Amino acid sequence: MSYVSPTTERSEPSLPDRQGGEVRRPRLDSLTGLRWWAAFGVFFFHMRVFAPVPVLNHLAVFGNYGVAFFFILSGFVLTWSAQPGTTTGTFWWRRFARIYPAHFVALLLAVPVFYSFAPDPHDWWVKPFSAVLLLSVLLIQGWWLSPGILFSGNPAAWTLTVEFFFYFIHPWINRGLRRLSSRGALVATLAVVVVMVLYRVGLIVAPGSWLAHLPVPLARVSEFLLGMGVAQMMLTGRRFRIPAWLCFSLGAAFVLWQATAVVKKWHDPFSHWGAVFSNEIIIVLFALTIGAVAGNDIRQKPSWLRSRPLVRLGEWSFCFYLVHATAMYVFMEVFGPQKQSVSNLLWWYPSVFVVALVAAWALHAVVEKPLERRMRRWWDRRQASKTAGAVPEIRHP
Repeated sequence: MSYVSPTTERSEPSLPDRQGGEVRRPRLDSLTGLRWWAAFGVFFFHMRVFAPVPVLNHLAVFGNYGVAFFFILSGFVLTWSAQPGTTTGTFWWRRFARIYPAHFVALLLAVPVFYSFAPDPHDWWVKPFSAVLLLSVLLIQGWWLSPGILFSGNPAAWTLTVEFFFYFIHPWINRGLRRLSSRGALVATLAVVVVMVLYRVGLIVAPGSWLAHLPVPLARVSEFLLGMGVAQMMLTGRRFRIPAWLCFSLGAAFVLWQATAVVKKWHDPFSHWGAVFSNEIIIVLFALTIGAVAGNDIRQKPSWLRSRPLVRLGEWSFCFYLVHATAMYVFMEVFGPQKQSVSNLLWWYPSVFVVALVAAWALHAVVEKPLERRMRRWWDRRQASKTAGAVPEIRHP
């Protein structure tokens, strides 16, 4: 998953204005708070495996869309914070420094939980050690559709393969995107939505075609491009006038409608096609929500998402995402899968959540931020040294 924070950079990004000066782009801390809820949604989705809750499981299914939110947010934030003077190599190294240290440590924590030299058949989630683990070290496992490979190593890390692909293509796409006007960015963004819908139609019409066999990074790239398009629209002056509360309300209403349709077994055409295109509908709602929330921060409107606790949780959310499944499966190994019950909400959900959150805080404080700073400083010194060495010596008479 991305996992890119709107406040990752140490200083607020700037953009040359038409007079050649620089203007500061406002901080978008509300997006940091918002991404915490996306991470919590993914946690909620996975907890169904360990401690299912009656009826609520139908809502928890939609927590899986937190991953799509992160992909869209990644495209938005990288485009919003991009600075013309940053080289492609520097951009890639900063993204690597941001993601890889925490991933590697989380992988080391996950391996003893998900792998064994002699797996117990009753522990279906435990796999035998194999060379497939090396794919997770290199973060290329996401290019295979086989679940044994896609979810190898730390099962949550398949999203990082997708993110690394997004990081790779972003500099080139962004160069072309920067040339677009506000209207051009709008047209490009709408074109991405059309392609998403056509892709879904293709899967419906020809479910066994090559479309169904696209590697995940290619199948999900439209979500990243959608975020980039929204950011470019806002960078060129377009503002999302739709209120954030309306975006939240529409999203909640859609999820409740679809969950109720499953519980009540509605078979009307609206519920059916809403389910078929639920992925595209939710993704568009996410894009609108990101634009609306960012617009509030730009206009300096009050936002509960900017509260200190939520921003702090948002800063931990990447690490929380990396460790929450490991924590949950430790509980499942020790206590076994739980029966479906409302009481799971009172005991097992808080227990797993607290353990995962403490682990996330430790991973963030001890590994993620310190190593990112050190790796960035090392790269900056290296680049400065190269620049200094390239300056010809001036001899004075």
